[in-house]
Amino acid sequence: MNAQKICFIMCANDDLYKNECISYLERLDLPDGFEREMIVVEGASSMTSGYNQAMKQSDAKYKVYLHQDVFVLNPNFIHEIVRLFENPQIGMIGMVGSLEVEKTGIMWYGTRVGMLHSNSVCFADSYLFGNVEGEYQSVQAVDGLLMATQYDIPWREDLFRGWDFYDISQSMEFRRKGYQVIVPHTDSPWCIHDDGLLNLQNYYAQREIFLKEYIEGKRSEADV
Repeated sequence: MNAQKICFIMCANDDLYKNECISYLERLDLPDGFEREMIVVEGASSMTSGYNQAMKQSDAKYKVYLHQDVFVLNPNFIHEIVRLFENPQIGMIGMVGSLEVEKTGIMWYGTRVGMLHSNSVCFADSYLFGNVEGEYQSVQAVDGLLMATQYDIPWREDLFRGWDFYDISQSMEFRRKGYQVIVPHTDSPWCIHDDGLLNLQNYYAQREIFLKEYIEGKRSEADV
């Protein structure tokens, strides 16, 4: 793994979004001696398959998986990510995280922390989902809008073959390996998420897969 390299990875199907996302990434300041790489996967059959494909292509120690409609505003973003990853126990960093996802498998039902600028079809606003206590706060899962890692753990494309639950699943996989999943303290949002309408067509079917893999086993063990 190249410890002087950061790779930004996205699955894309819209050139306008893709190009705008890249333009923000190109403006980010690089630490001395660092190399920046960008991998765009087009035509992926699922988020997990696209992310696995890109992960295998890059030797970068630091990888940032983000949506094509996420625009990173903080010019020192890379510096901040690398500094936090000086702690080898931190495996993944997100902008918004949930403290209680294991109760339902639905991230927005539980208490969340983090900050974000968000645009939707109907409105645009800035959100403080919850204060991060200290320099960073450990969470059960982070939102897939942006997920930064310093270790390569395969995405579960054997389970999640669409566009839902890849983020909560990957958070659980990192925690299974003993790594912390965190949201950093920020004084202002580091990103804009130019989000559109939610498509929940396959969401609840994927939720059942998530619950069976990550939650039901724990409940059974607790009953023993």
